[in-house]
Amino acid sequence: MTSGRVWLITGASSGFGREMTELVLNKGEIAVATARKPETLNDLKAKYPPSQLLVLRLDANKVQEIKDVFAKIKGTFGRLDVVFNNAGWAFQGEVEAAPEDISRVMFDTNFWGASNVSLESVKFFREVNRPVGGRLIVNSSQGGIYAYPGMGFYSASKHALEGVTSALAQELDPEWNIKITLLELGLFRTKVIDKLSELTFTHPAYTKATLPSVATVAYFNDGTPKGADTSKAVQRIYDLAAEPEPSLRFPIGKDALESVRGEAKRILEDAAKYESWSEGLEFDT
Repeated sequence: MTSGRVWLITGASSGFGREMTELVLNKGEIAVATARKPETLNDLKAKYPPSQLLVLRLDANKVQEIKDVFAKIKGTFGRLDVVFNNAGWAFQGEVEAAPEDISRVMFDTNFWGASNVSLESVKFFREVNRPVGGRLIVNSSQGGIYAYPGMGFYSASKHALEGVTSALAQELDPEWNIKITLLELGLFRTKVIDKLSELTFTHPAYTKATLPSVATVAYFNDGTPKGADTSKAVQRIYDLAAEPEPSLRFPIGKDALESVRGEAKRILEDAAKYESWSEGLEFDT
């Protein structure tokens, strides 16, 4: 058994996962950091003892590896307090341009992988932790609320993750004391963003510079750094993990707030425009 919170951080090799791992360790807490290539964390392993940092291999597309990670946490620390369900990736291109095989692989990670990590987290919080309870933070995106033109399948994977996570949060028995939050991240400077220019697919029918999808691709491919400071956002997320009654959704970043508010406004306007069309649809008596 241990003192201090035990964190599981997936996708810890870079970006938000790496930043969160370093912050948790700097705070004197315990990090279980997972990555498809664990050797990317060798510098941290050399700096922190095994009692504070446990590095494990995890390909989120492999259900057994997810189960093995949680079993290792149980055997090593006896409990788990916070899960930062973070692993994911993206590519850009019009919906018509996106290769199905690559889209399916991305869905396997962003939706099925993240969903399976969430399910194992809930099971652990309920069946292993004493007292029961835990904190699950799921890394979604503003793309889970507003679908980016030029990144349709990425947005679809995050929409799906939002849906299943929202349902899961409502299904939980309050007595289990499990708190779930969806992070609807804006644009932050990570390797995922940097690599978008290398993962771009285009369709010959989409050539006008005024088309939203073309503008998106041009924006990410112009060679200039993109996004806000990841390390500052991670501090906010770390603080969020201590909130006693957190919201289900947590948009973070000014662009995320703008996207969420804009999409909510459009949905409400559409509902109001056709509200009368729902009148008189009951069965005649």
